[in-house]
Amino acid sequence: MVIMRGKNVDDAQERELCDRFRAGDERALEEIYRRWSPIVFTLALRVVGDRGDAEDVTQKTFVSAWTSRASYDIERAALSTWLVSIARRRIADTLEARRRVKALQEQLQRFTDPDDAVGAEIDFGDRLMLADEIDRLEDDARKVVRLAFYDDLTHEQIAARLQMPLGTVKSHIRRSLARLRTRLEAGHVTP
Repeated sequence: MVIMRGKNVDDAQERELCDRFRAGDERALEEIYRRWSPIVFTLALRVVGDRGDAEDVTQKTFVSAWTSRASYDIERAALSTWLVSIARRRIADTLEARRRVKALQEQLQRFTDPDDAVGAEIDFGDRLMLADEIDRLEDDARKVVRLAFYDDLTHEQIAARLQMPLGTVKSHIRRSLARLRTRLEAGHVTP
């Protein structure tokens, strides 16, 4: 019997955990999540600055790790390094999504802000087109978008009012804004 001490024991345990993880052992995933999720969450929170988004990044990181576990190679990188690299990609995705949502919100604001309208006819037409497109959204998405744009509520206020998880509210807004953007751009392209 070989007795290992110190780093060798840690290395052996880490390798065994990684082997179980790669083999699809959900208990190994739970252990990895328990060990590394606080670090992933802290990294995400420092960069994105929002607890809800940091929680989303953390969840997406571990979902991505689980779905791509077969590609993990302990010889190429420590598990922590691999998880942090996944987290960085998820953080970048979150920041890019924020940028797109902000740009779309600014674009949609032009449709609803009478001070930005070139003329009353254009403003009225744009408002009608926007209202019509919002009416075409799915029921929950329509409620969320109306509260965001017409009642000027924050995501947290919408979640509380509709008794809906904050992540669901954000997803509805993100998907709805993308849908509205596509439809509104198509509406302005036609002669």
